[in-house]
Amino acid sequence: MSDKTMTAEEVAGRLRSGMTIGIGGWGSRRKPMALVRALLRSDVTDLTVVSYGGPDVGLLAAAGKIRKLVAAFATLDSVPLEPHFGAARQRAAFEMMELDEAMVMWGLTAAAQRLPFMPVRAGLASDVMRVNPSLRTVTSPYADREELVAVPALRLDAALVHLNRADVQGNAQYLGPDPYFDDLFCEAADAAYVSCERIVETADLRGDSGPQSLLVKRAFVNGVVEAPNGAHFTSCAPDHDRDEAFQRAYAKAARDPEAWRAFGERFLSGDEGAYRAAVAAFHEEET
Repeated sequence: MSDKTMTAEEVAGRLRSGMTIGIGGWGSRRKPMALVRALLRSDVTDLTVVSYGGPDVGLLAAAGKIRKLVAAFATLDSVPLEPHFGAARQRAAFEMMELDEAMVMWGLTAAAQRLPFMPVRAGLASDVMRVNPSLRTVTSPYADREELVAVPALRLDAALVHLNRADVQGNAQYLGPDPYFDDLFCEAADAAYVSCERIVETADLRGDSGPQSLLVKRAFVNGVVEAPNGAHFTSCAPDHDRDEAFQRAYAKAARDPEAWRAFGERFLSGDEGAYRAAVAAFHEEET
């Protein structure tokens, strides 16, 4: 079995401008933030991003790296609207395909199965069809003749996800309450990169959580990055909760250009080690 361990910088080095990149997690929960920060430090731009959006979308939008966003929402959970996303939408900074949550899931499913589309009921008789005039409907070929939405496959050039544990071969496990469709992101992509809280031996992946927690299979993974606290400031239960104090500081800074420049200089101008040190200093000041 091959050893697929990489650094976050090596993952970013495999990404190219113009790619379609899927980012796992959900809102401000278990986002691959260490990989997103590495992407911020790269010169990659002009991206199509597919995400159940959170601060991943916000940071990439603030950096001007998104050409098109495919998403159902962009939220920080305890902060309902991701502020950078809201500002970018107001100034029409990127094209957006706004889909129902289920439509994103079925679009990824179609891509994972290498199908051109998936027929679904989600979106019928809603404004989803109005704001996405490129969407088409299909009629069932059977006796029911039901009209369904043909959700196009959301094929990805690359996927970035964060899980609790992984082995060096790319098998990955979640230990929290929800898989957040990370397996679909990996299977829908030509190349998938998993960051994790800790790399462990394959035999240690099952533990008390059982085989159902083994979410991502090595066949669909190209690289594994050990990134302790790599989802920060989003949650990665049970390893750590969302850093609400830091998230509030992020959201407040995002609403003022001068404050955001200072925030970026303090927290985003260096590598991941510098980021962790700056976060630690922030909490020392808070207490």
